[in-house]
Amino acid sequence: MIITWYGQSCVRLQSKDTAVVFDPYDPSIGMKLPKLSADVLCVTHDHYDHNNVGVISGDPFLIDTPGEFEVKGIFVYGLSSFHDDQEGKERGKNTIYCVEYEDLTLTHLGDLGTTKLTDEQLERVEGTDILFVPVGGIFTINAQQAVDVISQIEPRIIIPIHYKISHLKEKLDPIEPFLKAQGVTNCDPIESFKILKKDLPQDKTETVILRPRI
Repeated sequence: MIITWYGQSCVRLQSKDTAVVFDPYDPSIGMKLPKLSADVLCVTHDHYDHNNVGVISGDPFLIDTPGEFEVKGIFVYGLSSFHDDQEGKERGKNTIYCVEYEDLTLTHLGDLGTTKLTDEQLERVEGTDILFVPVGGIFTINAQQAVDVISQIEPRIIIPIHYKISHLKEKLDPIEPFLKAQGVTNCDPIESFKILKKDLPQDKTETVILRPRI
């Protein structure tokens, strides 16, 4: 599997024959997505920096609600959550996606705003191999809160998303507070991340920093 990050929460998972895309954004945020195609398109919530579904080609199967789905051997489980710590009163709901794909279990937290996952959510994301976690605060959990959520899930690999990068007009914190809170040093960004089940770390959790493909 090849994992590519395009800024904000937009991530693409690509195997030899299929692809999954999360949260394509509108160019009004200061960045323009390259041409992307997908077989499955997951949208965590209906905000302009996450729901630009028209930009994705390939006639993908759109998933924008909680539930269980199977498309071309890709299993997707959508879990209802909140975009804030006031039970959605400020920014509404958010869908967490747990995807079983290419023998890997990947969880995308979207714009999670609650600082702890519920027992029901944790039961579903148990065994997560790769976790995409927002770390930029302001609209989601912040650096320390992200570390706390990571400790609940205990993934093998962490990929931080939704933080301040160049060109982005949205106000978010940069990645450095998260790296400091997580105790990560000497972690150079990479263009994309290639991973197989057999390559997962066994005795520790690794953090992978992706350079946004914009």
